[in-house]
Amino acid sequence: MSEKMDHETMNDTEDESMDNSSEDAESEKITENENEDQNGSKIESKVYLPGQPLDAEEELVVDKSTYRMLHHAQSGAPCLSFDVILDDLGSDRETYPLSMYLVAGTQAAKAHVNNLLVMKMSNLHGIKDIDSEDESSDSEDENNERIPVMTVAPIKHQGCVNRVRCTQIEHTTLAASWSELGRVNLWNLNEQLKAVDNTASLLSYRKRCEKPDGGVKPLFTFNGHLTEGYGLDWCPTEKGTLASGDCKGNIHIWRISGNDTSATWQVDQRPYNSHAPYSVEDIQWSPNERNVLASCSVDKSIKIWDTRVSPQSACMLSVSGTHTADINVISWNRKENQFLVSGGDDGLLCIWDLREFSPNGSTPLATFKQHTAPVTTVEWHPQEATVFASGGADDQIAQWDLSVEVDHSEESKDNEITDLPPQLLFIHQGQTDIKELHWHPQCPGTIISTAHSGYNIFRTISV
Repeated sequence: MSEKMDHETMNDTEDESMDNSSEDAESEKITENENEDQNGSKIESKVYLPGQPLDAEEELVVDKSTYRMLHHAQSGAPCLSFDVILDDLGSDRETYPLSMYLVAGTQAAKAHVNNLLVMKMSNLHGIKDIDSEDESSDSEDENNERIPVMTVAPIKHQGCVNRVRCTQIEHTTLAASWSELGRVNLWNLNEQLKAVDNTASLLSYRKRCEKPDGGVKPLFTFNGHLTEGYGLDWCPTEKGTLASGDCKGNIHIWRISGNDTSATWQVDQRPYNSHAPYSVEDIQWSPNERNVLASCSVDKSIKIWDTRVSPQSACMLSVSGTHTADINVISWNRKENQFLVSGGDDGLLCIWDLREFSPNGSTPLATFKQHTAPVTTVEWHPQEATVFASGGADDQIAQWDLSVEVDHSEESKDNEITDLPPQLLFIHQGQTDIKELHWHPQCPGTIISTAHSGYNIFRTISV
């Protein structure tokens, strides 16, 4: 299945952006632009901040000058979890058009019609490329050549996909998926990745999958969780090691045995259950220690585990008391491994230094209350140690840089802008009920986000 993506920004009445970085200072102020109404009068343009009421004659329009790239895509049923698949197209790709590979899981209304989707998004042009080519091209064929394309190889999946995460072992790309039916499945994605690269292979694959016995079967399924769950993460420093956490507070550790062609997984039946009976909402392995992982929970705590210790004693550190509601997501800094960021139902973002964790209580290094609804996703930039992005049910994606300090020498007349924390670089909007975002590790500054309204693929001028 090949689907055309919308290569325009977003519907102008649905997409808004606000850049708060020094490299685009004009967007911090109320300014006039060259837009005109039907009577030829100039229309005043100003920065929109989330939560501001709109007058009847006002509408929200994306400011293209604050983006390097912006695309929107749909995949049928909402995909509320996805992961980036590493590829062989090279690292540090900043030349447009871009291509990328993703795996996502659907949340369809009926359990038996859900799928894992292996996707290739290609021909992703930058804003400047699109604008300049639109001005210079009179050919419909040339315009069609610039339209981004999304190619999809589906895998039938029993139950909605609560979360999906992928990894690579030798020459095999694997995905783990959490089903709402309480099962965790492992999948080999090599066939689907070949299919999305070749039209003939994709047609053959889809025809085979339509047969009653032609569906793809999981490599391995674990039924040992007592209920469904959301926590899921592959260990980056020990290939084939996986952690899965469920809604009753149990975390199980998976380890691979065998080789690339005959691999099997052994799942420790003894759960790490210090969160029980509260749900484990997210899990993150340490970027540099193969026996250490972090988890967060509905019990408003973050726990650090050492898997070399028996499950009863494996919880080494625990912090709580800052978030006033469920902690939904955590992210471990890949460059400065002592830092974690957490986001909760209280809309709060907390920056933690693991060296400060103490049984007697810990205080975060910083807290931010930009989000006005639950934070549903957060992730550190893979290359920039001080930069992270967050998203939530308030339909905002925020980009942050902790290295930015308050400049007391500059005072603005616009109090609404100066009231924003200086670490806030950019607010991206346009999606409804944002669920997950990831920085693409091979395309610097590029974010992919998924929501009930579809995907956004974008890069701002701020990062």
